[in-house]
Amino acid sequence: MSVIAAIDVGTNSFHLVVASVDADGHFEVLTREREPVRLGSGGEDMKRLEPDAMDRGISALGRMRRIADHAGAVSVTAVATSAVREADNRAEFTERAHLEAGVDIEVVSGVEEARLIHLGVLAAVPLLDKRHLVIDIGGGSTEFIVGDGAEPLLLRSVKLGSIRLTDRFFPKGRTRKRAVRECRIYVESFLGRLPAEIGELGFETAVGSSGTIMALARMCALRRGDRDSRTGRLSFTAKELRSLAADLAGATTPGRRLDIEGLEERRADIIVGGALLLSETFKLLGIKRMEVSDYALREGILFEQMRRAAAPGLDPFHRLEDLRRSGVMYVANSYHEDLGHAEHITDLALELFDGLSPLHGLGEEDRELFEAAALLHNVGIFISHSAHHRHSYYIIRNSEHLTGFTEREIEIIAQVARYHRKSAPKSKHPEFASLGSADKNKVRWMAAMLRVAIGLDRSNRQVVTRVRVTNEPGEPGTHPDGELQLVARVSPGVDTSVELFTARARSDLLEAVTGRTVVIESEVAETGRATHPTNGMQSCQPTKIRSGSVSIPP
Repeated sequence: MSVIAAIDVGTNSFHLVVASVDADGHFEVLTREREPVRLGSGGEDMKRLEPDAMDRGISALGRMRRIADHAGAVSVTAVATSAVREADNRAEFTERAHLEAGVDIEVVSGVEEARLIHLGVLAAVPLLDKRHLVIDIGGGSTEFIVGDGAEPLLLRSVKLGSIRLTDRFFPKGRTRKRAVRECRIYVESFLGRLPAEIGELGFETAVGSSGTIMALARMCALRRGDRDSRTGRLSFTAKELRSLAADLAGATTPGRRLDIEGLEERRADIIVGGALLLSETFKLLGIKRMEVSDYALREGILFEQMRRAAAPGLDPFHRLEDLRRSGVMYVANSYHEDLGHAEHITDLALELFDGLSPLHGLGEEDRELFEAAALLHNVGIFISHSAHHRHSYYIIRNSEHLTGFTEREIEIIAQVARYHRKSAPKSKHPEFASLGSADKNKVRWMAAMLRVAIGLDRSNRQVVTRVRVTNEPGEPGTHPDGELQLVARVSPGVDTSVELFTARARSDLLEAVTGRTVVIESEVAETGRATHPTNGMQSCQPTKIRSGSVSIPP
């Protein structure tokens, strides 16, 4: 049995849950903690975390870390959502969290946030036998999930939340009739086609999660005389919600709102925004009744930890785990005209990754990111061949389909694709400069290896079937300024001068990260011998190729 912990670094509040997990994957919650931090603010984009908000957040994280440690947690996973996701100074906050609180924060995309919420809700509400809609209202964003059993059919995150709407329409929590009308219109306009998309998929039952929906459900229960509203699974109807939202909005100040039974003081200023958002959503989606889940993002984080720990060994080749790989392949298939070319380059790139592991020291998780970047490096051609490396960055960075990856991981994938050609990574490039030193090193290494792999299939004929490192780069006594020897296995009787020359011409960045001169040799594959990467390579007569020794035919 082990103990694990999860922290939801939310816009309004931080949540900690610590649980013990047995060998069969069952868990028992040991303790919970919640702190109303109010990390984010802003009526539109939350562009900056204020110093006092960051101080409150770091203090809360420090306390939660100590609680988790005291409970014996062997791992603490912290996930940040919209407030940190949108902030220009998020790197400052995550760095402080690491140094001052001992907490490493994963900033997740809105789609990934929705997936984790769905994972948590599935553990609390019996939904596996029905099509369902899950809605989670946070301070800065609202997530919509349509699922069929355990499979999410739609994952959406929109920049609507209780704090965001309060700051835009109800400053200091004060309401006016005109502002209430404008808020309702704004919500409907902002959701756009989303209600139609959800309507096309359909759902049998609606489930709400998060503190806002839980608070509204408890107030509804008390208003209908249910005094045991803190036990059992809560639910409420559209009629109950509509009446409650009207009463909350009619109480024009937070103080007056406290006369409504069940409303906690800490929510009195922001509850109107959340109530109007949910009420409008009910109307637009035709929801008649909603159940409430006790579990949400933080429990989803726990289950994700458990799932990853229990996952069987990954295949030795193309090692993206199923969820991540399905998202990557969806994007690849959507934008690639010739996916076979990208897959072959990926094969070669992963062989370089494995062969150079003593030098770069990157791990299995990094290998997955590298595979994703190699598969997606050329998607930008869909927009335009000119500067397609920049277009690849944009497509990857803004895709809603790369589920299972954190914001940081998506940024690394996008930057490796960005630097697969043209300029090497430079500190004057804003996106690269925003990375931490360890991630900058990863991007440089991955881009360097990818460039060589791309060169080895320059003519898109897949005539270079394998590539390997022949000298042991990590061998004691090997001079760091010596040669780095690569051997490319080539098809017999085929001219591979273009591939070999191009790979050598594109090895400058690899030379820079290794501090060695890259020497590329070739060997002809034996006739009839399989050349799949899982088979051993047989040594044939090598041919050295150096810069300038071969010219590319016109």
